[in-house]
Amino acid sequence: MEKDFRSGCPISSALDVIGDKWSLLIIRDMLIKHKKTFKEISDSDERIAPSILSARLKLLESYKLISKTKIPENKKENIYLLTEKGIRLTPIIIEFSLWGDTNMREFNEIDDIEGLNSDKSFVIQSVQDSYNSMLLNFR
Repeated sequence: MEKDFRSGCPISSALDVIGDKWSLLIIRDMLIKHKKTFKEISDSDERIAPSILSARLKLLESYKLISKTKIPENKKENIYLLTEKGIRLTPIIIEFSLWGDTNMREFNEIDDIEGLNSDKSFVIQSVQDSYNSMLLNFR
C-alpha cells in the first residue's frame, strides 16, 4: 500500500491516516469495547459496510496502528489488536467523546458514557489499562 500524504504537516499526516469517517470508530470499538474480529467490529451501531471495514483495517494495519493475527483455537478467523501506536490514540478518542458529549447533545441523542466526566488523565489511563489487561488475558 502506497503511503501518500498531502503535506509534511503532522496534523495533515495524521488526518490522512485516521481522519476519515470510520477509522477512529473502528479504533474506539477495539479500544473501549474490546472488539477483535471482523464480525464484532462490523456489528457496531454505525453499520460500516464490509468492503469499507476491510479497506480501513488494511489501512490501519499498513500504518501499524493494528496488527492482524489468527485465533490460536481457530486458525481460520483473523483477530485484530491495537498496537502500542494504536493504543496511544486513547487521548484523542477521549477528547472526541468529551467534545461530542458537550457540543452535540442539542442535535442528537448522545449516549451517556460512565465516568467520562471524571479526571481526563484518569479516564485515559483507565481505558489504556483495561485494553492492555485484555491483551494480557488474551495472549
